[in-house]
Amino acid sequence: MPDISTPHLDYSKLTEAWDINDALMGGTLFLRQQGERYLPRWPHEDKQRYQQRLAVATLLPAYEETLKNNLGRVFSEPTQLSETTPAVIVDYCHNMDLQGNRLDVWAQAYFSLALQYGVAHALVDYPRVEALKTRAEEKACGARPYAVLINPRQVIGWQSHHSGGQCQLTELRIKEQIVVETAPYHPQKIEQIRKLTPGRVELYRKMTQADGVERWRLHDSWVTSCPVIPLVTLYSKRTGFMCGAPPLLNLALLNIKHWQSQSEQDNILHVARVPILNVFGLEEGETLAIGAASALHFTDRTRQGTAYTEHSGAAVDAGKAALSDLVEQMRQAGGKLLRCQNSSTKTIDQVSEERLQAHSPLYTLSNSLEDALDNILQLMADWVGEKDGGKVDIRTELETAQQSVNAPAALAIQALRQGGDIRQVDAIRALQSLNIIDADANPDRVCDELNNLPLDLL
Repeated sequence: MPDISTPHLDYSKLTEAWDINDALMGGTLFLRQQGERYLPRWPHEDKQRYQQRLAVATLLPAYEETLKNNLGRVFSEPTQLSETTPAVIVDYCHNMDLQGNRLDVWAQAYFSLALQYGVAHALVDYPRVEALKTRAEEKACGARPYAVLINPRQVIGWQSHHSGGQCQLTELRIKEQIVVETAPYHPQKIEQIRKLTPGRVELYRKMTQADGVERWRLHDSWVTSCPVIPLVTLYSKRTGFMCGAPPLLNLALLNIKHWQSQSEQDNILHVARVPILNVFGLEEGETLAIGAASALHFTDRTRQGTAYTEHSGAAVDAGKAALSDLVEQMRQAGGKLLRCQNSSTKTIDQVSEERLQAHSPLYTLSNSLEDALDNILQLMADWVGEKDGGKVDIRTELETAQQSVNAPAALAIQALRQGGDIRQVDAIRALQSLNIIDADANPDRVCDELNNLPLDLL
């Protein structure tokens, strides 16, 4: 019977791809725990032999390392806040989640979830302060908005409606697991579902009813002053509203295939590199002692003797070639860490163009991340009555690598300015486009600073 825990119709369609991501991110030990799900047992292979093969299987972490490298390319430099960011928001960014994580660290975890699952959620929450009457009292007790990372697996249900050409979230259900100490030194994990609607929060927990059956029932509820559900969703591969798929799923599937093929290769090597001893011509009941301290004696070498049977190696070579092909396919599917370096001579324009082609999807995702972080800061500003939450600037590897100064263009701007052909503010905007002056700086404010320099700088 449907209840508060019944997932959204689209939820079950998302978990299969998410399971593959979780398995690869869990590493070798987690994949071994999954057993036959990702490493099938061969026909007629008994359980003991399968467990022996599973116990020595190892994972090439191509998928995990690719995600980490792409993450590092986006966060090549510390994030920067715009000059218009209020001081209170700047202070919040030093501890985004009330767990000691500054904006840089928190944003990396946020983006990592989006790269893994195709979608990630951030909830801007605020402590319960029903007993406090004024903002001054809230500030005195340390109450402040903070950001909470929500794994997409936790978001089990949602509802929305279209208004003003936009799809607005009207209901959100998040499954959580909290630790409650039911007795001294006896912590217990309890599942609960948080239901959010504009201006209200409800908590549901399982309770034993009179008939002895556990059912989800309302445990607690409270009202909030936020007129919307303060959730910010970041997509890296959107498949629908609140839905996403891992953008590197093809790489993940190839990595699973490599895990399986590597196990088969290890097994055939284990068998092939040990030659088989054949003995012929022994009498009935006759035995031989084989070892370094033993010798063999035969009376007729034409009818008696020993020989070794060895593997030709063709199957081993075929398996090795197949693994190499898989590694190459993983490179093509997005395995940046595994990509071969091209040592041919290239011009600067060729290098810049190839780098732009290789990173343009990632560069687009970094822009989406900037927008999401801007929305999070704005929600924080709304909580505390600030009109503007400021802007976040993320400097990617692509941007930092292209920070060479265009000297001819800069000299041309300077000449036009000295000749009186352009205004000072236009010159500053042109220099901003060349990344010589901070692109997020206010041109009018820069003009004012240049026209009112301190005496020691004149």
